[in-house]
Amino acid sequence: MPTGGVNGAAGITAAVLTLNEAANITGCLETLGWAGEMLVVDGGSTDNTVALAQACGARVLHRPFDTFARQRNHTLDVATHPWVFFVDADERVLPPLADEIVALVATPGVLWAGAAVPRRNLMLGVWVRHGGWWPDRQFRLLHRGQARYDEHRDPHELVLSEGPVATLRHPLTHYNYDSVSQLFAKQRSYAQREARSHLASAGRLPLRSLFSGPAREFWRRYVTLRGFRDGPVGLLLAAVMAWYRYEVWRATQATDFHPRRRGGP
Repeated sequence: MPTGGVNGAAGITAAVLTLNEAANITGCLETLGWAGEMLVVDGGSTDNTVALAQACGARVLHRPFDTFARQRNHTLDVATHPWVFFVDADERVLPPLADEIVALVATPGVLWAGAAVPRRNLMLGVWVRHGGWWPDRQFRLLHRGQARYDEHRDPHELVLSEGPVATLRHPLTHYNYDSVSQLFAKQRSYAQREARSHLASAGRLPLRSLFSGPAREFWRRYVTLRGFRDGPVGLLLAAVMAWYRYEVWRATQATDFHPRRRGGP
């Protein structure tokens, strides 16, 4: 089990939210042995995610999933240590990142609210470096007394912090989208969650968004953010993200679509 040169770093909880992550959870937890606590908050798995997590030595708690932000805030509330580092089940923490996190927490003189970490996205077997997918910084290290998640944002979480935020140098490794079908399925799920959030706060999207939203998103991803430099995968991702904007618009128009909270990670 990689430890990043440290052994059970006091003061840090490494936390993973799960929902049917049996294929990923063991590999993830095997890279978190450096933390003082491994905490899994399970949203209602029906596979053997929980048993696998317990076998790796994680403390497992149960909370039915409603939104990412509420699930993460609950995790902040129940964590043992003052610092919480959130890791998704399909992400891995390599030793240089573990060392950097431990060093930041131990640095005297500055009470950080947290830290953002770059994320290396591996999509369809390719490290995607353009189109907005790198460095893809994520606010994942939070001090429980200085930062919380905005529960009005869903599905893309926003951290509200009350102090300085560091930027880490070493990346999380994210095994994101093994297949085209998984890519479409996840983006459809995220689009539906965004549509519910938009309906709850602002109502339906206007007709012009049917055309302007996808066009702007494709241009932004493929041209402005140079997604074309990632070759066929860059083109595919730009097209899928344009389709995502269409799916958000379409879902807000459905007469039987209501802003309920459902689904999972």
